[in-house]
Amino acid sequence: MGPSPSEVDVVIIGSGQAALATAYFLRRTGLSFVLLDAEQAPGGAWQHAWKSLRLFSPASWSSIAGRQMPADTVGYPTRDDVIDYLADYERHYRVPVERPVLVDEVRREGERLSVGSGSRRWLARAVVSATGTWRHRFIPPYPGLEDYIGRQLHSADYVEPRPFAGKRVLVVGGGNSGAQILAEVSTVATTSWVTLAPPLFLADEVDGRVLFARATERWKAQREGRAIDLPVGGLGDIVMVPPVRDARERGALHAVRPFSKFTVTGVVWPDGSGEAIDAVIWCTGFRPALAHLQALDLIEQDGRVQVDGTRASKCPNLWLVGYGDWTGAASATLIGVTRTARSTVAEIRSELATRTSDL
Repeated sequence: MGPSPSEVDVVIIGSGQAALATAYFLRRTGLSFVLLDAEQAPGGAWQHAWKSLRLFSPASWSSIAGRQMPADTVGYPTRDDVIDYLADYERHYRVPVERPVLVDEVRREGERLSVGSGSRRWLARAVVSATGTWRHRFIPPYPGLEDYIGRQLHSADYVEPRPFAGKRVLVVGGGNSGAQILAEVSTVATTSWVTLAPPLFLADEVDGRVLFARATERWKAQREGRAIDLPVGGLGDIVMVPPVRDARERGALHAVRPFSKFTVTGVVWPDGSGEAIDAVIWCTGFRPALAHLQALDLIEQDGRVQVDGTRASKCPNLWLVGYGDWTGAASATLIGVTRTARSTVAEIRSELATRTSDL
């Protein structure tokens, strides 16, 4: 027999901004809780972002509940600024985190949920899944992909442009990661930018503050059942941060439609012409990292879990926070997750109080 399970009111799986924001509100309820983090150190998936990554908003618009990100950075905060902020947040609030703990599965055990990691188990009255998407990269299927012998990596594994110096590189994907990675790789390599549709560039003066305000207004209008007229532009459109503006000035932001297939050494374009390619960087996004929930039989064909707000419709003591708009408007962002974390904890508190009173 393995060790006896640890019993706790709430288990939070993850320790990025969604998990920490949820912990902030939980610590004020008197409920016992623990965060289980698969990483070796604080900072969540930000630890794996490329070195030059910068946020789209200043520090004052890049904070989670209760504690502002320091505003002493020059320009928009960097990846390292975010990691330092989340580590400081964790220390300041003495968040109970156990790491590294990679959760293998969550199972029903009577009215509670059993959370397992190897031989260890936690029994919880409620579970919050806040694992994000980083561990579930998406690469689209392509004819001949398995035959291609050049280098391939996902944006999740991209660090810096130096390894691509002098190479012929395809950057595939039309979002902000594609634009930012293309911008710096194009300074050292010959690049082509492949997107499904022409990229949508926001005006130079539009940044994350504007996008969040628009997302919030859309969310309010949807809840109130009213129509609104807002400018085109959402959280997925390309923000013209300085490196991207520089790439525009160099003429490097020209995007082309997808190639037809891979060959052993490159790709074939729709007109039938072939081109040798040394490396492909897939900036094609992520899917929710929910493998730990497989045993609950909740994951739908689209890779998501049906939710009412953030609460799993088919498992009433499971909540999902921070996966994107399907778990709350702008909930995958630093500034946007506070709203859904607050409402999630309010639901958990009410639910557990109701269960206690029924005993």
